[in-house]
Amino acid sequence: MATEYGQGYGLPTGPGHARGVGGRRHRMPAALRAPVEGRAWRELAYVLLSLPISILLFTYAVTMVSLGAGLLVTFLGVPVLAAALAGCRGIGSVERARARGLLGLDVGEPEPLRLKRQGFMGWIGAVLKSGTSWRALLYSVLQLPWAVLSFTVTVTFWSVGWTLLTYPLWFWVLPTYAGQDGIQLYGDEQRAIYLDNPFEIAVTAGVGLLFTLATPWIVRALTTVDRVMVHGLLGPSRLATRVVELESDRGVVVDTAAADLRRIERDLHDGAQARLVNLAMDLGLAKEKLREDPQEAARMVDEAHGEVKTALQELRDLARGIHPAVLTDRGLDAALSAVASRCTVPVQVEVDLSERPAPAIEGIAYFTVSELLQNVSKHSRATSAAVEVWRSEDRLMLQVVDNGVGGANLSRGSGLAGLAERLDAVDGILVVDSPAGGPTRVTAELPWRAERAR
Repeated sequence: MATEYGQGYGLPTGPGHARGVGGRRHRMPAALRAPVEGRAWRELAYVLLSLPISILLFTYAVTMVSLGAGLLVTFLGVPVLAAALAGCRGIGSVERARARGLLGLDVGEPEPLRLKRQGFMGWIGAVLKSGTSWRALLYSVLQLPWAVLSFTVTVTFWSVGWTLLTYPLWFWVLPTYAGQDGIQLYGDEQRAIYLDNPFEIAVTAGVGLLFTLATPWIVRALTTVDRVMVHGLLGPSRLATRVVELESDRGVVVDTAAADLRRIERDLHDGAQARLVNLAMDLGLAKEKLREDPQEAARMVDEAHGEVKTALQELRDLARGIHPAVLTDRGLDAALSAVASRCTVPVQVEVDLSERPAPAIEGIAYFTVSELLQNVSKHSRATSAAVEVWRSEDRLMLQVVDNGVGGANLSRGSGLAGLAERLDAVDGILVVDSPAGGPTRVTAELPWRAERAR
């Protein structure tokens, strides 16, 4: 496998290097720029739109479901209820688009209807049995009370904040047109307190500034609940998502197994098989020359003996590539030590396991470390490396560190990306930390599955 190092890799992309639009750093703190950011205004628009939309959704959902439930005593109730649920599914599509455009929430499409039979009755059955339909109905009902609360809080804070903040610009309107000296804080038959002197006006604007600065964060907290509702009720269910992941992982496993079989076939055809064919031909020639020229026949037999040793070594290497015997007999510690001894740089191996994992997980761990050490040998330009293996609760942890040039990443098409896909097929994780200039630290997690009797 090949991992690319060098140009274009190792660029700082972590949180400490956050940049604004166009790659420019924000000089103004987030708390001060929040009221004028596009994100804050989009979230405000989402909250303001939610109230009228939720009223329509609630009215539609309650009316249609009530009508369908009332007509269940007749045949018409079932199709009306199915139509209500189908409408809620369509509403879910609109709401996902609104959340995507205003909240930046990218929610996947839920699982489609599974028609067990064709025709109108098949469609009705599929709609009524779909969990997506009922979750969309639940969203249509729950959205209204939350939208009322969000709308009230948002409009209150937003209007109060901007009203007080801009008070120095318009306070003259009150004595000129309203017949009072300013905003009234207190008043009874004997006394009235107004915000009318420069100090009070300045304090009022300061309070308005605090409200204005706090409003975007309050709105953001409110829209967090909307994000949860859209993701949980209008997105794909966990079970459906897991099924898709398993189907994808199964495809990766099948492709990987097919690629391994092709590699083994190619190695046998180009290596040991070709060598054995030549060996058979050489032995046939030696047999013919045995009576005519015994010395030449002996020389040819000696060369054939060398070819046999070479073929046996190739077969051992091939068998080690499929599953090394030392791994089966002695476990990860001995097997990884053998791999480390073949690396071009000194490698320190430390395996801290009180028991052995399942053979499948053990094999994946072995080949993961093996491929990572191949990267160290071929690409890292390191002078030393270290391998650590340990167990953390229900996870088997692997870590390979080298002091090379760094710059490795998980970009699509690299060798590490392929390794990450293979680990993902068994619910594993691959994390690469490789800044330009090194060191490179690759950490892999695999699910721990206890060893059964071998």
